[in-house]
Amino acid sequence: MPAATELRGSHGKAAGPVLTKDFGTADLYKLAVYEKIGGYQAWRKALTTMQPAEVTGEVKASGLRGRGGAGFPTGTKWGFLPPPDGGPRYVVVNADESEPGTAKDRYLMENHPHQLVEGILIACYAIQAHHAWIYIRGEYDLQHDLVAAAIAEARTAGYLGEQPLGTEFPIDIHLYRGHGAYICGEETALLESLEGKRAQPRSRPPFPAVKGAWGRPTLLNNVETLSTLPWIISNGGAAYAKFGTEKSPGTRLFTVSGDVQRPGNYEMELGKPFSHLINDLAGGPFPGHSIKVWWPGGCSAPVLTGEMLETPSDMESLAAIGSMGGSGGVIVADDRRCVVRCAYRLLQFYAHESCGKCTPCRVGGNWAVRTYERVLAGEGTAADLATFDRIQTGLAAGRCLCGLGDSAGWVIQWTMERFRDEYEEHILRHTCSVEAAARA
Repeated sequence: MPAATELRGSHGKAAGPVLTKDFGTADLYKLAVYEKIGGYQAWRKALTTMQPAEVTGEVKASGLRGRGGAGFPTGTKWGFLPPPDGGPRYVVVNADESEPGTAKDRYLMENHPHQLVEGILIACYAIQAHHAWIYIRGEYDLQHDLVAAAIAEARTAGYLGEQPLGTEFPIDIHLYRGHGAYICGEETALLESLEGKRAQPRSRPPFPAVKGAWGRPTLLNNVETLSTLPWIISNGGAAYAKFGTEKSPGTRLFTVSGDVQRPGNYEMELGKPFSHLINDLAGGPFPGHSIKVWWPGGCSAPVLTGEMLETPSDMESLAAIGSMGGSGGVIVADDRRCVVRCAYRLLQFYAHESCGKCTPCRVGGNWAVRTYERVLAGEGTAADLATFDRIQTGLAAGRCLCGLGDSAGWVIQWTMERFRDEYEEHILRHTCSVEAAARA
């Protein structure tokens, strides 16, 4: 199956690709091809030669951090589950991928589904879970079919089922179609949806590790996180930790979209500057233009300016300048884009996708959209600057059960902080020099 996006450029000579090292192999999505390149050998190694604690130890040694957005250390997260008590435990895979600007999990599932299945099996063994659920985005028809076919092939080959590889550790993997809602990317809202309820975040504690799916201990990991496990188990956690930086080891997939010449998915060693990703791998801006703003981790990450392209891609460097790696979706806008209009488009999305459970998110998002509409229509007043300040304070202050409200507030906060002159131009002078120049 051909890739949805083409992987171009170098992935780092020192590290080499981890997730995409076999991309380009014909029919990689088929079991026979995956086995020829060493597929399911990591699973065999873990299940037949290692204790569950040893598997977790290798993941901890790797320093792998979650690739879904929060960036929490994966092995540490596994350790939060209480000891087995004889009752059911679950691995739940977040394959919802609804973050704007992000398509790397889709890329993995449609090109390398067996790598994900193998990673899920390894995680199940490590936490002693006999059932896994893949919560896959409802719109991902092709990816759903390919992953379902991979699970069926693995079951027929004896890699999962009642006696995987001849052992007495039964494992089954189930697919669940998502409901097309952004909020389902939040882990507790995902669990609510998986249980057949309305997708709304839960109050915490208790956390999913203690009380997750159907009230039982549950491990939630992202597609990319789990797809990295076969490499780690095959090569060792210490080998993986040599890539990237001390606190952000490894490589990760980035989806680059927007005003670049070669948008697509790229695997890059963490710690390399974003200039390498955007200018070298993705081709940089179009001739005659320069990068004005970019979001390093999907639209939920605070916006950065073109002068910040040399920022290293590790999580600590991004945090130091007030942003985050998030989902790995790098959205790029050049000097033709009005920042106020970009912010308005993002607030429309957040207001639409709010589940409505928390008042600041439900009310603040709609207030913001109406204010932007008035400002962009040339009807803004000085009072609207104060309105934006009040809305961002109400949203981006941890007042909601999940991060959706914070993310909406950050859109206003950081675009205003870094491009306040454009806001003042729209609100006080009812003009937009950026759009006027683009039309000229």
